[in-house]
Order: sequence, then C-alpha cells, then structure tokens
Amino acid sequence: MSILASLTPPKGLRVLITAGAGGIGQAIARGFAETGARVHISDVDAEAVKSVTGGAITGSVADASDEAQTHALFDAAREHLGGLDVVIANAGVAGPTANVGQISQAEWDQCLEVNLRGAYLAARFGEAELKASRGSFIAMASVAGRLPYAFRTPYAASKWGVVGLAKSLAAELGPEGVRANAILPGIVKGPRIDRVIQARADQVGVSFEEMREQYLAKVSLRRMVTAEDIAATCLFLASPGGANISGQALSVCGNVETL
Repeated sequence: MSILASLTPPKGLRVLITAGAGGIGQAIARGFAETGARVHISDVDAEAVKSVTGGAITGSVADASDEAQTHALFDAAREHLGGLDVVIANAGVAGPTANVGQISQAEWDQCLEVNLRGAYLAARFGEAELKASRGSFIAMASVAGRLPYAFRTPYAASKWGVVGLAKSLAAELGPEGVRANAILPGIVKGPRIDRVIQARADQVGVSFEEMREQYLAKVSLRRMVTAEDIAATCLFLASPGGANISGQALSVCGNVETL
C-alpha cells in the first residue's frame, strides 16, 4: 500500500458516532460516509437524526448519558451494520459558565453525565465489537482536557476525565488489538462556541466581539478550527496510516496556549 493510500480509511468500515446529527458529529459522519463507510449515529433530537440519515447513514434517537438508551443504540447499530470497527464518543455539553461557588450540583452532574459518563457507556457497550474487529475507539475531549479552564470547572473536569478514560482504555484493550485515543478540539467555529463566548462576555460585561478577540488571542494561529478539521483527524485515526497511534490526546486547535 502506498503512503498516500494509507491516509484514507478502508471502504466498508462500520462506524458508530454519538451526537452525530449536528456540528462535529455530523461532519464526522459525512466524512466517513464519503470514504465508503456505513455509519450509525445517535442524537437526542429526532428531527436532527432524520435530517442526516439516508444512504450510508442510519440513526437512532438516544441520550448518550442514559444506560438503557445507549444499550439500545448499540443493539440498533449492530443490527444495521453487523458489527463495529470504529466507535466515536462525541456527545457533549458546554455546561455552565460561572464561579465554582455559583454552580449547582444539578449543573455539575448534568455536564459530567453527558461528557464523561457518555464516553464510558460508549466504551462499555462497544468493547466486545471493537475487540472482535480489532477496531478503534475515539473520545471527543477538548483543549480544556489539557489546560486549566477558570469558570468552566465541570466542563474541564469532564474533559480531563475523557482523556484519562481514553488513555486507560488504550492500555486495557491494546493487547486485544483495540486502539483508543482522545481528540482535543480547540475553538470550533459554529453556534455552540458563539454561545460560550456570549456567556463569558455577559459574565464580565464586554461585547461579544471583544470577547471573541480575547479567545482568539490565546490561539497561536489566531483562528478557529472547523468541524471538518476534527472529522479529518478521525478519518486518519481509522486509516492504515493511523494504525499505531493509541493512547494519545491529539490536539486539533491551532495551538491554544491558555484558556
């Protein structure tokens, strides 16, 4: 196989992506479908799932933090795909923007449940299939999983946890031929980061534009990344060229220097 050919996933991969109906998840789903993969996505929004599915992409309505719903999701994926080669734990929420003393237990729990429990459930219910296929587990973390993030403590704690989960899975499942990695997106262009920036701007009393510039000033390349940038990294990790990458926390961020 040529080096160029090794950079593309083989045709026919069977891929499950949580929160695959929008944003980063949708870009990943469409990227894999373009390579000839068969993809099963989940999302809590039934209409969003309906808008993305068709052709090579099937889907289920499921809350990634719910054990029973995630179990049913994996059953549906196996039924549609006949097995799994790649599991991408992509579901996540931003959580509150506030001083730790102002964050309620309910807000804390909800952020950890979706971001960290969701990744654990994806690993738990995907383990057997990935062992059978000697496949790849990818967890979506964040640069907040390698840097301190004031006023976003539940989000940061959850993403540090996701990195630890991926690294531990790499050691645990590696002897079975399973690779596990975390991707750490930076400031991803789109409506979600706009909401985060607006929340922080409101908290400190500045304009959205001023806060956006403050965010970008912390990025060496002075620009946001795109959902397609993250999708491309997932495709590489599932390609022959990524076959020996495991246990890594891969930042795709333009080099975020601080948060």
